[in-house]
Amino acid sequence: MLQTLSVTRTSRSRLTESLRENAEFGCVFSDHMLVIGYENGQWNEPQIVPYGPMALPPSIAAFHYGQSIFEGFKAHRTADGGIALFRPRDNYLRLNRSAARLAMPSVPEALFLECVAELVRLDREWAPHREGGALYVRPIYFSLDESLIVRPSSRYRLVIFTCPVGPYFSQPIRLLAEEHFVRAFPGGTGDIKAAGNYAGGLLAARLAQEHGFHNVLWLDATDRRFVEEVGVMNVCFVIGGVAITPPLAGTILPGITRDSVITLLREMRVPVEERPISIQEVFESHDAGRLNEAFGVGTAAIIAPIQSISYQNREIQLPPEQQGSIGAAVRARLQAIQTGRESDTHEWLVRL
Repeated sequence: MLQTLSVTRTSRSRLTESLRENAEFGCVFSDHMLVIGYENGQWNEPQIVPYGPMALPPSIAAFHYGQSIFEGFKAHRTADGGIALFRPRDNYLRLNRSAARLAMPSVPEALFLECVAELVRLDREWAPHREGGALYVRPIYFSLDESLIVRPSSRYRLVIFTCPVGPYFSQPIRLLAEEHFVRAFPGGTGDIKAAGNYAGGLLAARLAQEHGFHNVLWLDATDRRFVEEVGVMNVCFVIGGVAITPPLAGTILPGITRDSVITLLREMRVPVEERPISIQEVFESHDAGRLNEAFGVGTAAIIAPIQSISYQNREIQLPPEQQGSIGAAVRARLQAIQTGRESDTHEWLVRL
């Protein structure tokens, strides 16, 4: 159990109904944040303080050598008027897998989970009431050593803050299969949430957007043949009634929403295959009339229907999402569980 937690409340809340319900995704932040330091081989007392700037010298190692990771999950308003975190322990475990890969100290489980719970309790009124709304929780964890020597740091900081969000995408997405840039290589950091992973994808996304696409469909680094991810999401294709998603083989992030969707699809008796799928197979399935639908899967978007995919100067159009489609059905079930409208048989919710 957590022994100490210092709480300094803001003297003036910025919360308004309009700000909470109409905030653009990830652009409005709640009143408080959690700050925990690590030094001399141990974690210091956690503090909840008003959200605001932090003074950091330009020499800290995180700025130079990228020893920085993050996570993202949500707290949802429930049908009974409460609020519940969705699978926070799974995000905690993934945070520590990321930390281990970047030679960073592990975060104690009780410290993380209990501090997150207290932070969300404090700012629970920031959780939107609108359909699809949630309080997004963003932990960031980075090195603090003031040194230009390339080595693991001895000092770190974990910061957690929240923000009110709605759906990430307001419409089905158009994708460009990326043939030049790659997201991850075998043996690299593609299966963790390192900050640098996302910086490396910005140029490809921007170039795709300049040509009218929402983002890129990432292909493998070796052959540029096999589909890996959609922008910053996992991806699923439904071909002949079978849900197919690329396997976790070291270059794909093991998404918590991905795992939830696979679990629910199998409960819904939808056949699921975790296997390599080439861009050629996607196009051939479309030409044969067997590509039923495709969607991105992630915490921010939950299920994002894919409208079209462009590859080698050819663009295919996917059927629009319908009420009886697999993507729509699994999204409805997942959101019902997250909001307490359906029984949580997997114990994914942590009610606060």
